[in-house]
Amino acid sequence: MLNIALPKGRLGEQVYGLFARAGFECPAVLENSRKLIFENAETGVRYFWVKPSDVAIYVARGAADIGVAGKDILLEYRPDVYELLDLKLGKCRMAVAGPAGFTDRKEQTLRVATKFSRIAREYYAGQGRDIDIIHLNGSIEIAPILGLTDVIVDIVETGKTLKENHLEVLETIVPISARLIANKSGFKFKTDAIQRLTNGLRKEVDGN
Repeated sequence: MLNIALPKGRLGEQVYGLFARAGFECPAVLENSRKLIFENAETGVRYFWVKPSDVAIYVARGAADIGVAGKDILLEYRPDVYELLDLKLGKCRMAVAGPAGFTDRKEQTLRVATKFSRIAREYYAGQGRDIDIIHLNGSIEIAPILGLTDVIVDIVETGKTLKENHLEVLETIVPISARLIANKSGFKFKTDAIQRLTNGLRKEVDGN
């Protein structure tokens, strides 16, 4: 039985649809209930819903053999897992955003608000830029508006929220999408099953 961690929410529903089309369906997942764990002995899968940011933890710790996590989570937390496939779902980007017309004065320390401190730190380190990171957990768009920071580093999907707060994308750091990940020990002991699932998903993703 393959234990599969799915992210709760709209993305998780899209991901499950992909798994089902690849031949790993579990009809109970679609039932309107408060259950969190569903299994189908015929297809050999056991699904469970978890908070998106927790998927990688379940996989890295072995509670799940495989799961689906955003590339942002993998870059920020560096879980000890295998990244098997880009599912090309939940596409967005990690970007630097700031007030329209913002000019970066290189001689001054750049103040950056973000939930993704590692990504921001490594991005600016690659530029040799001196920054002051202010880690925030809530809506960070307000930080530059109130003068707390100069810019923000965050996930941008449509840019609508930025526009409504008079901000704009200044730089794109990296594209983000949902990735299929596997527990390293689980991959060793369930190689055939995981490879079969990965190949099925790849065909769906590639449209073959």
